[in-house]
Amino acid sequence: MESRLLCWEPEKELRAQADPVLLQSRVLERLLTAQERYTPSPTYFQCVQREMHPYMRKMLTSWMLEVCEHQRCGEQVFPLAVNCLDRFLSLVPVEKRRLQLLGATCLLLASKLKESQVITTESLCMYSDYSFTVTELRSMELLVLNKLKWDIEAVTPRDFLPYFLALLRLPAEKLQQVRKHAETFIALCTTDCTFIALPPSLVAAASLAAAVNGLRPEKLGIAYSSLAITNYLAQAIHCDPNILSMCQEQIEASLESNLQQVERNQVPIPKTVEEIERASTPTDVLDFDL
Repeated sequence: MESRLLCWEPEKELRAQADPVLLQSRVLERLLTAQERYTPSPTYFQCVQREMHPYMRKMLTSWMLEVCEHQRCGEQVFPLAVNCLDRFLSLVPVEKRRLQLLGATCLLLASKLKESQVITTESLCMYSDYSFTVTELRSMELLVLNKLKWDIEAVTPRDFLPYFLALLRLPAEKLQQVRKHAETFIALCTTDCTFIALPPSLVAAASLAAAVNGLRPEKLGIAYSSLAITNYLAQAIHCDPNILSMCQEQIEASLESNLQQVERNQVPIPKTVEEIERASTPTDVLDFDL
């Protein structure tokens, strides 16, 4: 009988499970130390860029988020890509006609680092309506890597989220809901220029505090108040609780502003089952109730 090879490929992409060792306090301390190394300059609009303005960054990062959602990227890809974008813009002036090329390049690098199935260069060209070529994308990739000295494994707010969730000891049935809301707040902060200079740990802690506050601690089965949670998270990141509270209020205000803009510009469209079941896509802002 002739032997045959059976090739089995799963329909869904397989991802590694969370490692409990990475939730130890020593890992958090190393992240807190390393985060300063990857913080972009908050003044690059005034000191480095001549053609770029904050609203252009908002448009670009919103497009990058849409690409990640359509490609069903993991939740770490988008914040890492935007970190590379901001760090590059802190060093090199970029013409506004090349901003989308730069954003696509950062998505390519982040997906190579975090995904097993990388976003293809052809797909990125298609998403840009072919405003650049594959050759230009490859050239920009080398330029970004050289300017960032090949150090693109940055610390982002998403890196702190598993540790903070473990600290709160949420009920298992509520954990996914809180995580999704916190990831949405992180994505919102990533697209907002206001939060560029803030440490990733502060953004992650404030996003989680805002998520718990919006979902109500008593409904989540948490015995302590929102204020106690804020103080607890502030202690974990060695931060003044008042600063964390201010950041949380700023995030909630940004969400409310985005909600109002969405309601003005869009007509609600019923979600398909496929859209509801997307595992890596943050909760839609329309799902929030302030």
